[in-house]
Amino acid sequence: MNYLVPSILSADFCELGTQLDIIGKSSVEHLHVDIMDGMFVPSISFGMPVLECVRKRTDLFLDVHMMVERPERYVDEFMRLGADGITIHVEACDCIYKTLEHIRSLGGKRGIAINPETPIEHAFPYIEHVDMVLVMTVHPGFGGQSYIPECYDKIRSIRSEINKRGLPVDVEIDGGVRLENLKRNLDVGANMIVTGSAVFKGDIENNIKVFLSRMKQEA
Repeated sequence: MNYLVPSILSADFCELGTQLDIIGKSSVEHLHVDIMDGMFVPSISFGMPVLECVRKRTDLFLDVHMMVERPERYVDEFMRLGADGITIHVEACDCIYKTLEHIRSLGGKRGIAINPETPIEHAFPYIEHVDMVLVMTVHPGFGGQSYIPECYDKIRSIRSEINKRGLPVDVEIDGGVRLENLKRNLDVGANMIVTGSAVFKGDIENNIKVFLSRMKQEA
């Protein structure tokens, strides 16, 4: 099944509660929450207080993407504050299997993320231990970047490996997704589509309707 996953990194934080309410009235089921530490990526986004506030405002699935060094340090706290799933980077964690198992033991969905410059094969050892693989389609750390076309082959490759093993694992993409490249991303195997500015800039309600309509057509 295909899912639209709005990223609150592109939200207007002066109007975040109102914008979350708009999304909550749509057919969207997930929200993407980017946690950046200024070390693994150059930017610092937001952390525990924001996640706690978002959880109080919405019942949507909170898809927490940890772009931080040693994410295992924060799993317990993020789960306590309301994360439904936590995604860690292969490039940032030295104890990946242990951390994924810990997320599962706390009742969370497990994700593994991989950067554009990292060979997709680096994610293969973990796909039997996760619920989702996140393929970064821009360099992580900043919103509003252009999609990196070479990522189409990475998405196709990870979807092929997942299917070959017969696993019920989602493929999420994050970065530079627009209506113009949505179909191709779905065609190569992505089914969880993270969008930031394409949802939050302009009429949020209408943007969501158009995206969901296109995704339904491609299902």
